[in-house]
Amino acid sequence: GVPTTNLLASELSPYLRQHADNPVHWHPWGEEAFATARSSDRPILLSIGYSACHWCHVMAHESFEDPEVASYLNDRFVCVKVDREERPDVDAVYMEALQTMTGAGGWPLTAFLTPDGEPFFAGTYFPPESSQGHPSFLRVCEAIHDAWSNRRAELLDHASDLTQHLNESSLIAGGEQPSPAVLTGARSTLLDQHDAAFGGFGRAPKFPQTMSLEVLMTAAHRAGPDGDPAAMAVVERSLDAMAAGGIHDHLGGGFSRYSVDERWLVPHFEKMLYDQALLARAYLHAWQLTGHERHRRTLDDTIGYVLRDLRHTGGGFHAAEDADSEGEEGRFYLWTPDQVREVLGIDTDPAIAWWGVTDEGNFEGSNILNRLHGDADEPEPELIADARRRLLEAREERVRPGLDDKVLAEWNGLMIATLAEAGSATGNRLWVDAAVRAAEFLLTHLRTPEGRWLRSWQDDGADGRAQHLALAVDHAALLDGFVRLAEATGQARWIAAATSAANDLLDLFWDSQDGGLFTTGHDAERLVVRSKDVLDNATPSSNSLAAVALLRLSALTGEKRYRDRADDIITMLATAARSHPTALAHLLGAIDLVVNGITEVVVVGDAPELVLAAQHDFNPGSVLAWGEPYPSPLWDGRDPDRAYVCRDHVCQQPVTEVGDLRSLLAASG
Repeated sequence: GVPTTNLLASELSPYLRQHADNPVHWHPWGEEAFATARSSDRPILLSIGYSACHWCHVMAHESFEDPEVASYLNDRFVCVKVDREERPDVDAVYMEALQTMTGAGGWPLTAFLTPDGEPFFAGTYFPPESSQGHPSFLRVCEAIHDAWSNRRAELLDHASDLTQHLNESSLIAGGEQPSPAVLTGARSTLLDQHDAAFGGFGRAPKFPQTMSLEVLMTAAHRAGPDGDPAAMAVVERSLDAMAAGGIHDHLGGGFSRYSVDERWLVPHFEKMLYDQALLARAYLHAWQLTGHERHRRTLDDTIGYVLRDLRHTGGGFHAAEDADSEGEEGRFYLWTPDQVREVLGIDTDPAIAWWGVTDEGNFEGSNILNRLHGDADEPEPELIADARRRLLEAREERVRPGLDDKVLAEWNGLMIATLAEAGSATGNRLWVDAAVRAAEFLLTHLRTPEGRWLRSWQDDGADGRAQHLALAVDHAALLDGFVRLAEATGQARWIAAATSAANDLLDLFWDSQDGGLFTTGHDAERLVVRSKDVLDNATPSSNSLAAVALLRLSALTGEKRYRDRADDIITMLATAARSHPTALAHLLGAIDLVVNGITEVVVVGDAPELVLAAQHDFNPGSVLAWGEPYPSPLWDGRDPDRAYVCRDHVCQQPVTEVGDLRSLLAASG
């Protein structure tokens, strides 16, 4: 093997292993690193990144691969490397410290800590040479070493004050009951923040913000037969713009993480599993609400990408694909007119016009394929479909971007929920089967022999290895995925798995004093701050995910404890959700369920057409029980081969006709 100089070679994270042959003597996060710092009386240099992070690679290349820099670091610091996707709990603590100190955040996160883990200085990317007021990385390290050697008391006081501030700021003031006003206020705020010119919200860089679009689709659904044209205009403008832009992979399907410009043309080219899960769901719901075939096509190609390129042979889903290949950002995805001609031969012109390919290009002399110049409703000619197939085949011959092949419980939970719901609504059983296989994979590989969930699994050639105790967000995502699998398959085992995940979530993470979920379990390593993950960023927070999933599981099982804990989370966060809807957009889905109530649909016996009718439409306020009965009052005293529509376990007259069921569901909101 490679002669390693540090302790990362045997780590599971591909990101950590990328640094195994750095001359920096990296430690993985853990007690051993802190013990070394204490015994050698040195501060800790903490570097946090992830494998699809472009500037992480740049800083590694410029500084961590430089023998002179490494020698300086090794003599004066204990250096610790963290993959934020494996340890979001560690990342959250020091990201909050960085934001408190600088008002901004980002990766790579570079922090300096006492041997007890208290932060006293933090930044992001530092260049190798000082420029434009930015000190070089070595200059920063020299200043830190000087302060540690000569002004330590002052530095320790600062670290202790900052840590106390972080502990206090993680307490959320709550107490507001959710009301319709919270939902109408959020809708207005989102309409105000919409970029009418280019779709989406706010200015560049632009992120998909699917959860904000879901708030508006739920509002449109709740508005009754006439819908909410203003809300749906924002949704369709945004989804159409993203699907047309270069952030969408027009050959292979799926989406990049964000667009660097306001038009969605130039992406940051990495592709994350969680984005595919959340975007596929948004396009599914838009298709259900509007019937527009173009949303269905985007749904199909996004799930198609995940199943083709991110699926492990055992059924779980890999985390991400890198932005870079052959050392260049986006290289895998770019085309020149000559490259297109080489593949397509004489019938190149229609394809070049369709995807906006020009001689001058739209990205560093090459072309990101896009449809921003086109009409969203224009059906795709057969000629173009054929060109897409041939260009994709040719692209498959290129050097692929790096694959981050770890399997994360949280992101897999999100994908399972999407596949289960999309497979049911479209009648595509292959998607439901893929969701089942992924869930079985997690149940087999991501738990300790005692049944404690773990966060991250990596294929090591044998059976694979899982590590890191799962966090609240892993349990919440698994809980939601299992509930949606029960609704998709009619198998009672998924309600059992959901109930087990819910019980673990509440037993291990619940804050019995102030309510809400801590990020880390009562059985986990103690970090300097025990934080709570409450804001919905690129992914839903543990508290938002749990609130929605616990309400839905409670409606299916009649278990009051789940409902009570969800209510506690909502009460804690409702005030914040009213003033910052985009930061708590997934939580607004839970508030909607409380304000408008949950409809329980029970299909008893053998009535597949009634099951399909319940699954086909967008009904965010309903849950579905069918197939094998499980412990729940919903099943008591029911006659076979009919559907019951209930609110709070009080049911209307049962129906046997699809039309009757659909009208009951439409009337129930």
